[in-house]
Amino acid sequence: MPELHAFRGLRYDLGHVGNLSDVVAPPYDVIDADLQSALYRRHPANVIRLILNRAEMGDADDGARYARAAQFLRNWTRDGLLVRDPDPALYVYHQQFDFGGRTFIRRGVMGRVRLERFGEGNIYPHEETHAAAKADRLKLTLACRANLSQVFGIYPDPENAAQELLDHAVQGQLPVEATDHLGVVHRMWPVTDVQTIASAAALLAPRPIFVADGHHRYETACNYRDHVAQTRTLSADDPVNFVLMMCVSMSDPGMIVLPTHRLFRGLPPVSSSQLMDKLADCFTTELAGRGPAATEAVWTRIERAGDQGGIGLYAASDQQWVLARITERGRARMAQLSADHGPQWQGLGVAILHRLIVDTLLAAPDLPKPAYVHRVDEVAELLEKGDDDGSRFALAALVMPATLQHIQAISEHAERMPAKSTYFYPKLLSGLVIHPLD
Repeated sequence: MPELHAFRGLRYDLGHVGNLSDVVAPPYDVIDADLQSALYRRHPANVIRLILNRAEMGDADDGARYARAAQFLRNWTRDGLLVRDPDPALYVYHQQFDFGGRTFIRRGVMGRVRLERFGEGNIYPHEETHAAAKADRLKLTLACRANLSQVFGIYPDPENAAQELLDHAVQGQLPVEATDHLGVVHRMWPVTDVQTIASAAALLAPRPIFVADGHHRYETACNYRDHVAQTRTLSADDPVNFVLMMCVSMSDPGMIVLPTHRLFRGLPPVSSSQLMDKLADCFTTELAGRGPAATEAVWTRIERAGDQGGIGLYAASDQQWVLARITERGRARMAQLSADHGPQWQGLGVAILHRLIVDTLLAAPDLPKPAYVHRVDEVAELLEKGDDDGSRFALAALVMPATLQHIQAISEHAERMPAKSTYFYPKLLSGLVIHPLD
């Protein structure tokens, strides 16, 4: 069963760095070149220099970036910009954000969680991982010997008992606070009371944890542990046996999962009539609007229906939106094509889109990676302006997000969803607390 432990975190000393907002950053995998440069400019000790160090003139090879990150970490620790907490703590973490005209607070707790290989315990993945990303994160961990960013884990707790206990423990205390580039307010409180820590850990212990975000970081932590174990004997409490994790109840009112829409590259132009013909055996179809301006209206219809089998498809050839709804015949075809997966996986909108529509009915299984976006206005914008190279996207797809229930059911069935099935908003900040591994 998952073990949550307190640890002595490494944190920014605000007396040295000033405003915490200036030194934090979103996770490395959502940072593009423009944001990376902006974070570099924001503060000379911004955590971007650790989690996503950029190449510099004169670098002998790509490994120089990791060595430079490690040197920054050593220098900032030596100079007092980063300071180790005196006592082991769990770190209560709240994120306040606006969505859909309302203000939400997502609550969780950061601690170190004992590592278990996926499939060997009660910690489950829900998405596929990629070797290149894990190799990159392992090189960084080998250089820095620290978890620089937290894994995002979710767990079932209908009463939110563990979080309520921790929130009560920090009631009336002043948090450290940062505001990110999207306007999300992040607040954190350390909890050092031994009894509170033990009680929270006991409440979490019987519950499974599903990795919501940070699969590559989690698997990298396991790989790093195995690497270190080749050179020395690890005690049960050795830091390398753990990974920094943010744990959030699946029943928390601030839990929001956004869709990840697709704009496809590499497809030949297709008209709406051709698209409807290709889908006819497995879907009912109808024209739903013309041009990028109709994107919002199409998505509203899909979202209101709330059906994973409802997908909006944009045929760039004649700029028509097609609303496709899977039929029983289509579900039977999907089950046949995905016999290696269970019914929950087969019913996912993203699985239907890729396995049935793109791979099979459009006969395009080896396309380049699509452009992934989360807001429908972004879809409309990209349809108007095209790809980075100026080319037009031949096909776009609006697809429902997987739910928390999908994540639990599919994960416990020892399956992983297609890539980008979920997008948990908002992202967790890097730089609030670091978990040293030495």
